[in-house]
Amino acid sequence: MEFGHTDRWRLPTAIKILIAGGFGAGKTTMVGAVSETRPLRTEEALTHIGAHIDDLAGVERKLTTTVAMDFGRITIRNDYMLYLFGTPGQERFWFVWDELAVGALGAVVLADTRRLDDCFPSVDYFEKRDQPFIVALNCFDGSRPFTVGEVRSAIGLEPDIPIVLCDARKRDSGREVLITLMEHAIRRGVSPVGTMS
Repeated sequence: MEFGHTDRWRLPTAIKILIAGGFGAGKTTMVGAVSETRPLRTEEALTHIGAHIDDLAGVERKLTTTVAMDFGRITIRNDYMLYLFGTPGQERFWFVWDELAVGALGAVVLADTRRLDDCFPSVDYFEKRDQPFIVALNCFDGSRPFTVGEVRSAIGLEPDIPIVLCDARKRDSGREVLITLMEHAIRRGVSPVGTMS
């Protein structure tokens, strides 16, 4: 049997995508919802020691936090392998971001409209790197509904950066968000081929 001479033995193209956003925005939930494999999580329990550092306003029921990354995978027709890296949301863990961003096609910035200002650092990070990103408004129960225009104005986003509504708990919703990011990156001239090299 000769490997490499038929499409059957061709390895899928690896595409790296970041899932970023503020503390409690739903990054771990989204990676877990869309991943075809059991996601790798680096969550630790929130403690009383961190109470003066971790602002739980609006996310009082949150019991854990990501300290390094979340990791999941999606296969698309055996042609593409999406590797999803959820970034830590708290400022004290942001040093991990530079390593995670290397070779990424782009990023989804998850935003919680109850704490919209928490997504500003993520938006600033990807704007400064000139890396394609979209904003996904995670529709939490009890959150105040804002129009896309209101959110765009509040964040100060350029008109060409997509803003979409999503439910990070639902696989189909998360996949639609990822498709929107890939389409946006391609429009920006970023090729999905070889993004992880």
